[in-house]
Amino acid sequence: MEQYDVVVIGAGAAGMFCAAQVGQGGRSVLLLDNGKKLGRKILMSGGGRCNFTNLYTEPAAYLSQNPHFCKSALARYSQWDFIDLINRYGIAWHEKTLGQLFCDDSAEQIVTMLEQECQKGQVTVRLRSEITAVEKVEQGFCLSVNGQDVSAHSLVVASGGLSMPGLGASPFGYRLAEQFGLKVLPTRAGLVPFTLHKPLLEHLQTLSGVSVPAVLTAEDGTVFRENILFTHRGLSGPAVLQLSSYWQPGEYVSVNLLPDVDLAALLDEQRQQHPNQSLKNTLALWLPKRLVECLQTLEQLPDVTLKQLNLPQQMALVAQLQNWQVQPNGTEGYRTAEVTLGGVDTRELSSKTMAASKVPGLYFIGEVVDVTGWLGGYNFQWAWSSAWACAQALI
Repeated sequence: MEQYDVVVIGAGAAGMFCAAQVGQGGRSVLLLDNGKKLGRKILMSGGGRCNFTNLYTEPAAYLSQNPHFCKSALARYSQWDFIDLINRYGIAWHEKTLGQLFCDDSAEQIVTMLEQECQKGQVTVRLRSEITAVEKVEQGFCLSVNGQDVSAHSLVVASGGLSMPGLGASPFGYRLAEQFGLKVLPTRAGLVPFTLHKPLLEHLQTLSGVSVPAVLTAEDGTVFRENILFTHRGLSGPAVLQLSSYWQPGEYVSVNLLPDVDLAALLDEQRQQHPNQSLKNTLALWLPKRLVECLQTLEQLPDVTLKQLNLPQQMALVAQLQNWQVQPNGTEGYRTAEVTLGGVDTRELSSKTMAASKVPGLYFIGEVVDVTGWLGGYNFQWAWSSAWACAQALI
């Protein structure tokens, strides 16, 4: 039987980084993954450029039933520590918006860096590995991998969530947690586009590809200000993805399509200067023409000139454009979700080491844990931080 100090399950961001750190700390490490490639989610993230962290990473950007859990790991291995590693490898990067950092070239540079870090730690990597059994034994754990037995003193689960099943996502980590008596909180898709009810969708489908800056507010008061994108299935874009993590089925979303505009004052001003101008053409000064035409077909804009627009109509119009109530009928689900909300209950784990309190030698890191970041590099930073905290405990 092969023996290792540590077996890490899952060769994504958290798993590779943890394995590398543990190996460099002098432990023998086996890194297992069910896929054909290392870091599959890294490779396709950020449009192939990997949004590897965020300059403004802080605990407030994370959702968890225990919001304090992420604080220790994020403080001990911060965005600045990962940026330092990137710089040591000479990987050129840039900030896009809101502190989001991307590779100038390709996400492959991040995977190559992590591979090289694993090589430095003499990590044994095995892809296409099917784990059919895991049991606790006196010395640690025994795993059945592709029909062969492997033993390890410690087991790190970095198997990810359920998002993007096309990249090999599976409930393996949750099942393993439950096997060992750990509580797993209900999971759902996060950072995911909204789908819409048929009547509204049929009208809005004509806008597929149109993007507008907006402010979105969930029923719990959470607010995000970024672009929304109309699609042939519903609504997407950064503001929608962000809000989807806070939205609950059946709730409405408030959309402000003109967040920086005192619309009533502007309409009054335009009325003075161009009384015979149509309302439609006036609104097209601030909104895409296709969107204005669509709202008119939805009978949400009166077909009048500015001088014909009466006060009640104007008040209704302002409310419609700056507090548009949209009720999604759901989300696109795990197929296109960037992350999974929920997962292994953090109350089962040490926030300092990521160790399961009930099972000596068992650790959970990354997306499999009930810690979910905002869009924009926050989830990668959680992967690096939780992996580092776990690795320090193992060394």
